[in-house]
Amino acid sequence: MKKSVKKIVSIALMTAVICVISPFAIAIPVSPVPVSLATFAIYLTVVILGWKDGTISVMVYVLLGFAGAPVFTGFAGGAGKVLGPTGGYIIGYIFLAFVEGAFVEGARAKIFLGMVLGTIVLYLFGTVWLMHQAGLTLVSAFSVGVLPFVIGDIAKMIAALFAGTKIRNALIKSNLL
Repeated sequence: MKKSVKKIVSIALMTAVICVISPFAIAIPVSPVPVSLATFAIYLTVVILGWKDGTISVMVYVLLGFAGAPVFTGFAGGAGKVLGPTGGYIIGYIFLAFVEGAFVEGARAKIFLGMVLGTIVLYLFGTVWLMHQAGLTLVSAFSVGVLPFVIGDIAKMIAALFAGTKIRNALIKSNLL
């Protein structure tokens, strides 16, 4: 299979993985932001595909959702979801992928650092947008949009790091990536 075809198929496949995993979410009473598997899917995608293709995959996911495909939390889609209170997190996914991807070529500790830094950028976008949309103070937005998610996101990072590196190595060994 040609390299360009492999690249397109890999991007499309990981976009599909994000689209399938991300809608599943659990509402939590302390936050308008639900707990979802979207960040796990993005961490995994970038570990497997690298920064460029991983970021493209995440951008395609966001565009599909923006266009109305029910790929966001709660099987929602459309511009209203992106422009709503959690829209900063959705846009932040692209920057998470880009920042994480800058660290993906290296040891697991380096990849994990990239995930942490990318997540900080994601939290920044999400918190600022949540403040704007919900009329919250910085402390309030941080309290409902970041604090309840830190431990879960660290667990997702660890799971994606180990699963993603195993999958990436197997795909490279099989000449599929």
